[in-house]
Amino acid sequence: MERDTLYNSGWDGITDRGGLYDFSFYARPADGGKNQVEVALVAGDGTVLASEKLKIDQPGWARYSVQLNTDFKKRAGVYKDCRLRLVARKDGALHVDMISLFPHDTYKGHGLRRDLAEAIAALHPKFLRFPGGCMSHGQGLGNIYRWTETVGPWQDRKPAMNIWGYHQTRGLGFYEYFQFCEDIGAEPLPVLAAGVPCQNSAADKDGYAGQQGGIPMADMPAYCDEILHLIEWANGDPATSPWAKMRADAGHPAPFNLKYIGIGNEDIISTAFEERYEMILKAIHAKYPDIKVCGTAGPFHYPSADYIEGWKWAHAHKDLLQMVDEHYYESPGWFLHHQDYYDHYRRDAQKVYVGEYASRDRTVENALAEAIHLCSLERNGDVVAMASYAPLLCREGHHNWDPDLIYFDSDTITSLTPSYETQRLWGTSGGDTYIASRLSLPADIAYRVAASVVTDSKTGTTYLKIVNSLPASVRLQVSGLAVNAGSEVEGFSGKPADRTVTPIRSTVSGNVLTLPPYSVQIVTLR
Repeated sequence: MERDTLYNSGWDGITDRGGLYDFSFYARPADGGKNQVEVALVAGDGTVLASEKLKIDQPGWARYSVQLNTDFKKRAGVYKDCRLRLVARKDGALHVDMISLFPHDTYKGHGLRRDLAEAIAALHPKFLRFPGGCMSHGQGLGNIYRWTETVGPWQDRKPAMNIWGYHQTRGLGFYEYFQFCEDIGAEPLPVLAAGVPCQNSAADKDGYAGQQGGIPMADMPAYCDEILHLIEWANGDPATSPWAKMRADAGHPAPFNLKYIGIGNEDIISTAFEERYEMILKAIHAKYPDIKVCGTAGPFHYPSADYIEGWKWAHAHKDLLQMVDEHYYESPGWFLHHQDYYDHYRRDAQKVYVGEYASRDRTVENALAEAIHLCSLERNGDVVAMASYAPLLCREGHHNWDPDLIYFDSDTITSLTPSYETQRLWGTSGGDTYIASRLSLPADIAYRVAASVVTDSKTGTTYLKIVNSLPASVRLQVSGLAVNAGSEVEGFSGKPADRTVTPIRSTVSGNVLTLPPYSVQIVTLR
């Protein structure tokens, strides 16, 4: 860098509200001499919000750091479109690497953006699946997500592009994911490739697209060890395990108590997949039989070929596999007309994990359809062990997929969708015992109204959940439950095309409940 200016604007500009930042980078003078670099955070209008100087006085690569403080007295509120600016003050080339500007104000001090982390925490999730689906098995064999490249000191992690077309520094790696799970009281569910890449991979150098076979069988023992090392890293004793010591050295000597691991994502159930899949599962079962493994049944629901073959394989390997991950994105009508989808599943087979589902838009209509689906999942709780809406987050201006649950820009959360409200309501009204119930409604409208009753045995609280996707109010007389006057009601309503909801907060006056058109209500019975 020859007395020129180097800028980094982050994603569409940095928003600054005043605060402390840690800046660091690695630098090396090309000629071995000395230099000085001015580090500044500059607003879009040219205002210098903070500026410091760093002496570059080592002949080789060295790390330099300084703190920037933008919380000055005469600042004019919020500054947007900010950029990090580096200027070398002396002649001569300067090599730089691993440039980082990080705010102090993060969620529980662990690096995640506070508003986004708080929005996820408000869902009260019981688990968190990461780092994603297609991202896990990657864009071809060379891009399979390797967890070992995402832990340890940041400067030692290996950056990578991903199948969704953007760059990952791996500053958000498996350590941070596990730490976030702990911070919000969620079980971690890491997902690793089953030895094959994504079936949607672009063509490689030889012109082969799709799954592209798999990791060479000669390399599979080492790959299996890599997966076993993750369990050891998460749960092992730092005194005896070098992998657990890596976790302790990062600041977490106590184990993370990993219970679940996902292997595969929407894979084509091919011979290449099956032989590697079985090899991985046998390795996990042999060394860690208490770890619950969640497998895959392809990218679609019944009657897709991969779904059928995936479940056929699962039924034949009950000793190796405890859950099967199903994915589907469908219209609201599909969810309304398939409320009996899991009623006919085998009760002696592996549990189902609905790892990805949504109803293809972000309106009140979609949120109601998903709420009706959740009622049917709770009714089939002996089959469906877990479910998670997907995708979770979307950066405005960089949409790869719609709908998502939370939309945001560099400054704020721009949308908590109606589907977010459905997920939040179910996340805060969970139970461990399902109470059988029956709705008595005319047959031609019954599929548009759903109910679920669950009890939390730890607190003794019972939740009555009712969804009305009709354009008219519904009056329900409740019998068999102690619906006392004063029982709390929470929910939402809106018009089908609305992208925001009208919250409902009230109390019950008797055993007759009135549901507004297009609404969800959850009655808390203590």
